[in-house]
Amino acid sequence: MHPNSEATDKATGEAAAQAGKAARSRGKGRYHHGDLRNALIHAAIELAREGGPDAVVLRAAARKVGVSATAAYRHFDSHSDLLGAVKDYGQQQLVACMEAGGREVHGSGPDATRRRMLGIGRGYIRFAREEPGLYSTAFCRKALGGFGITEDGAVTETEESQGWEARSFEMLTETLDEAVTVGLITPERRPGAELSAWAMVHGTAMLFLDGPLDVLSEKEAGYVIERALHDIVAGLTAP
Repeated sequence: MHPNSEATDKATGEAAAQAGKAARSRGKGRYHHGDLRNALIHAAIELAREGGPDAVVLRAAARKVGVSATAAYRHFDSHSDLLGAVKDYGQQQLVACMEAGGREVHGSGPDATRRRMLGIGRGYIRFAREEPGLYSTAFCRKALGGFGITEDGAVTETEESQGWEARSFEMLTETLDEAVTVGLITPERRPGAELSAWAMVHGTAMLFLDGPLDVLSEKEAGYVIERALHDIVAGLTAP
């Protein structure tokens, strides 16, 4: 054997070992056998963060995890099935931000309820600004349940909108009911108030995401958010 052959073989062997180790390392953390569905959801969540609901594609999630599209389709019936799972996650995170804003207020009574309404609104807009891709996905029409209006102006939810995906709306409804209980909102102004409140807070958030407010400094943005939320609450609680 040539004196350099042994060194070459050794180097080749070491390179192959390193390559194998790297490949195993890349495989780790992607998914465990039997947990591919969750791995695909996590990958789709990252896609949504990067590009919103349009980026949530089953084949792209499969590539991100490192499996074939065929394997992915064993866990999701369709693209909308995966999108629905990501939407649920986005709604959960939105609710967490709203709840965090509400928990900043202690006590009971009209003043506490008013401040809690403001805190929940701040949490809503904060999530939209911090997670625009997930926020857009959370309200994606392709996977969103519907609402109806009764003759007396009360809001009803369709069967498809029940559960976690509607929890953010339920929180708003519960807070407005609390406002009536403590005398902050008159009973005759209560029916349908959640739709107007939701529309105004959501509209404010969208002006930051897709409108002219995205160029504001944090100080300016803070002023706009506080002004909008206080005006919304003032309108809801006007006699």
